[in-house]
Amino acid sequence: MTVKTWKLDDPSGDFQSLIGKQDFPGIEIAAGKRVSSGGLSEGVASVEINNGKMILDVLPTRGMGIQRVVPLGDPELKVIGWQSPVRGPVHPAFVDLGEPSGLGWLDGFTEFFVRCGLESNGAPDFDPKTGRLLYPLHGRIANRPAHDVELTVDSDKQEISLRGITEETRFHFLKLRMTTTITTKFGSTEFTVHDEIENFSSLPATMQMLYHINFGWPLLEAGAKLVAPVKTLVPRTPHAASGIKQWDSYSAPQPGFEEMVYFFELNADDGGATRTMIKNAHSTRGVSLAFNKQQLPWFTLWKDTAGQPDGYVTGLEPGTNFPNPRTFETAKERVVKLAPGEKQRFDITVEVHGSPADISSAEAAITKIQAGRQPRIFDQPQPDWCA
Repeated sequence: MTVKTWKLDDPSGDFQSLIGKQDFPGIEIAAGKRVSSGGLSEGVASVEINNGKMILDVLPTRGMGIQRVVPLGDPELKVIGWQSPVRGPVHPAFVDLGEPSGLGWLDGFTEFFVRCGLESNGAPDFDPKTGRLLYPLHGRIANRPAHDVELTVDSDKQEISLRGITEETRFHFLKLRMTTTITTKFGSTEFTVHDEIENFSSLPATMQMLYHINFGWPLLEAGAKLVAPVKTLVPRTPHAASGIKQWDSYSAPQPGFEEMVYFFELNADDGGATRTMIKNAHSTRGVSLAFNKQQLPWFTLWKDTAGQPDGYVTGLEPGTNFPNPRTFETAKERVVKLAPGEKQRFDITVEVHGSPADISSAEAAITKIQAGRQPRIFDQPQPDWCA
């Protein structure tokens, strides 16, 4: 049995290879760490994990988010992520979450995989009497640096894992600890993100979690499709309602496009397992998300197909709630309650599909979950779902 662990806190500024050929002879894996310098990325620590089939670029400085995924040897799908107009990754020191509009989170938004939470995860929320910002857009956890970061390779299990702890705390207020483990197998086209949220206060707490998983070109293109086992679908706004007939398809970049957001309850199997997939126009490449409705009961689709320089992107977003203002979601009882010392886990598996056969197999799995049930699609926002 061969298990090796590297502690990655306090890395130096240059890229450092962590796994050498002498560590695991005959196994084509690699990992390295770096700290960026210059511009908004100054001081951002990243860890690259190469499992022989793809590279994960993980950002401990940004709450264990994932900047991008790079499939190896695929000329059609060279990168999974999107091109933000913000030059990133951005150090949290340059993101003012408390600025008056509540939109400061957008100053650091560049990742493929980013979490929204933990105290709140939706639109900015303001005190109706004073106008004071109560909760900023998408919460704080993505702009909290992780600590106790460790990379582990287990050659018997053929597994690489990266672990880090991120805390969202304030004296006299919330005390939540998120322990993240990102795991992938040697030579695999998938990885799993496991988050465990602990309320380490002596008092009860509530929390929210939304996984904002973002795709741009080349996967996102005119004719790309979302495939999902839909039980109920609701447009968030009248503007989104105007595109309800094309909710599952995408257009080419359109300068000035106004975002459209759709809220879902998905069907699942008897154990709560469900999945969604985005695929390109020719059904030759795609990415699936597999998760459990018992952990993440709601799903949001964000379509922002603006011009390429402005951020041509779509988000597939499993969550504990819809990304409405926190006070609205609390009133609808879409928050997670945690007793002192209680923990809540969340798991998402991301799988890259590199051929038409892979796409066909993934679609068949979603069709099996749908099981012939007809979706209920509303053509206008619904008061219990939309703030």
